[in-house]
Amino acid sequence: MYPIDFFLRAAARHSDRIALDTPRETWTYRRLRDEALALAAALQDIDPTPQTRVAICAGNSAQHVIALLAVIAAGKVWVPLNYRSTKAEIARILDATEPSIVLTDNTGAGLVGDGPWTRLDLAGTGSEHTLPALLQRYAGRTPIRCEPGRDATQAIKFTGGTTGLPKGVMQPYRAWTAGIVNQIHAWKLTHEDRYVVAAPVTHGTSTYLMPVLAQGGTHLFLEESNPATVTAAFRERGGTLAFMPPTLIYMLMAQPGVSRADFPRLRNLIYGGAPMPVEKFEQVREFFGPVVGSTYGQTEAPQIVTAITPQDFEDPRNMGSVGCATWFSEFAIMDKDGKLQPAGQPGEVVVRGDLVMTGYWRLPQKTAETIVDGWLHTGDVGVVDERGYLYIKDRLRDVIITGGFNVYPIDVENALAQHPAVYECSVFGIPDDKWGEAVQAAVQFHPGATADEQTLMAFVRERLGPVHTPKRIHVFDSLPRSSVGKVLKNNVRDSIMKETA
Repeated sequence: MYPIDFFLRAAARHSDRIALDTPRETWTYRRLRDEALALAAALQDIDPTPQTRVAICAGNSAQHVIALLAVIAAGKVWVPLNYRSTKAEIARILDATEPSIVLTDNTGAGLVGDGPWTRLDLAGTGSEHTLPALLQRYAGRTPIRCEPGRDATQAIKFTGGTTGLPKGVMQPYRAWTAGIVNQIHAWKLTHEDRYVVAAPVTHGTSTYLMPVLAQGGTHLFLEESNPATVTAAFRERGGTLAFMPPTLIYMLMAQPGVSRADFPRLRNLIYGGAPMPVEKFEQVREFFGPVVGSTYGQTEAPQIVTAITPQDFEDPRNMGSVGCATWFSEFAIMDKDGKLQPAGQPGEVVVRGDLVMTGYWRLPQKTAETIVDGWLHTGDVGVVDERGYLYIKDRLRDVIITGGFNVYPIDVENALAQHPAVYECSVFGIPDDKWGEAVQAAVQFHPGATADEQTLMAFVRERLGPVHTPKRIHVFDSLPRSSVGKVLKNNVRDSIMKETA
C-alpha cells in the first residue's frame, strides 16, 4: 500500500463529504480526487519518467493540496519549497534536485524564476500551463500506477544549510505510510475531524494532510494565518484540531477577549517544532483545557517518532515528556561510544524503524555519519524513564528552533561575516516566551569600523530572510576566546543572559 492509496480509499468511501473548505469554495472528496488524478496524468505527460522530482513553491491553498496529491499519484518525488525562504536558498534547492517540473502560484512565483524545468501556474489563467487549463484538458484522465517499492523516495525535504550545499532528506514511501498510521492512531482521527491549517503545507501541515484525508476529515484553509483567523476557524467553522508552533499558541492566548469558549470543538491542540517549557505548558493547558498534545521527530524521521496525547498529560509524571514510541518506531539513548544506555541515563537520542529516512540527497558521506548500524543519530540529548517516556534535555547540535523553524548558527554567522565592519561573530539561541528561542548574535568589529544594530539586522534579512535575522545583536570589544583563539560561544551566551536577567 502506498500513501496515495489512503486518500483514494477515503475518496471512494466519502465521495460527497467536504475534503477542503476554503473561504471562497469547497472541494468534495470526489472533486479533489478527480482534479488530483487529472493533474497527475498531466504531470506524467509532461515528464513520463517515474520518480523524477517535482517542486512546489506556493502558499497554503486548495490548489497547493491538489498539486501535492497529483505529484504523489503520478509517482513523482515531491520537493517542497518554503515561500518564506529567500530566492538564493530556493535556487540552491532547485540546483541540487534538478526538478523537471516546478509548480508555483502568486506567492511563490517571484522566488522560483525561470529555469530548465516546465513551470506550471497554480493560480493563473489564459495559458496552457495553468492549473485550470490542465484540469480542463485532462478531465476524466487518470495517471499510470507507479509502485517503485517501500524504500523509494516520496519526498526530498531540506533541512538547514542556507549556505553551502543544502541537505535534502530523502523520505521514503514507508516513512509516509508509517506517519499516516501513527497520526491516525495517536489522535484518534475520524471523519468528523476538521483540521485548521495554521502551519505551512511545506512544513508541519504536510504530515497531517494525508492522515486527516485518510479518515474522511476536512481541512479548513484560512485567508491568511494569524491569531484572529485561526481563532475564527475554531469558533465559527468547527475546527477540532491543529498543529502549530508554541509561538502561535501563545499569540492565540494573548488576544484580548479570547477564551476557551472560542474553541468549542477543539480536542487536539498539537504543538511541535520548538520546545515548550513546563511552566508555559501549564498555562496553555489551563487556558485551552485537557486538549494539548505533542510529538517528537525531525525531518530525518518525520514528526511522530514519539507522541504524547492530552490523556497522557493527566499523569503528572509526564510533564516535560514528549511521549512514548509510536508504531513502527524505536528509539534508544546512546552514549558517545555507541553503547545503549539504561533508563534514567542521559545520552543522544537515536531512532530506527520505518520512519527513518533513506539518506541525504547526493550526500553519501553525510548519510553515513548520521545513520550508523541502522540507528539515526538525532543530535538531541534525552532521557527515557522506566515506562518508556522520552524527555528531551538538550541538543548536541547548535540548531536554534525559533517559531517552529530550524536556524543553524553557522548560516547566520556566515551572513554577518560578509558585512565589511564585522571582524568575527557568534550566533546562538536565547530562551524566549514568544519564539521558544530567539536568534541573537554577538559581533566584534574590525579596528576603527562600526555599524548599528538595525543595519546589521537588515543585512542578514536581505540574505537569509526574517526567520534567520537576529532579534538582538550585541557588540563586544573583544569576543571571549579559547587558548587556540576559538570564540567561546557558551561564554558569550552566558554573558548576555546575565546582562539581560
